[in-house]
Amino acid sequence: MNKIMAEENDNKITQLRKGILELAVMAALYRQTHYGYSLVRGLAGPDTAGIKEGTVYPILARLAREGLVSSTWVESSQGPPRKYYELTQPGRAAFESLQAEFRRLVLLVESAAGESESQPDPPSNKKIAIRRKNNE
Repeated sequence: MNKIMAEENDNKITQLRKGILELAVMAALYRQTHYGYSLVRGLAGPDTAGIKEGTVYPILARLAREGLVSSTWVESSQGPPRKYYELTQPGRAAFESLQAEFRRLVLLVESAAGESESQPDPPSNKKIAIRRKNNE
């Protein structure tokens, strides 16, 4: 793959990850409230090395601006107060809708990938003559 194609592919992966990560943040908040670091820990796993606080906080801020997430400061016995985030009612409705669409898209991709493996051989290069009948 040449450098330009690699850069285009990286950009597509970045855009895909942004949308899916936003959905993952909403999914975590759908189940329970979280403060920022607990959310990062909950989302981080062996295949999610790129998820850091600097990635999650801008998503939380954007969701808050859109009215999909609310936050509350809560005193902590383990240090300074923590800002807890939760989905608002519109946020819960948006998540349910986005999750349903995401599942449809995953099925579409899986179906397309499965069909491509079982497709018949492409047609040969034989030419077919088509004659049109003149109705004059």
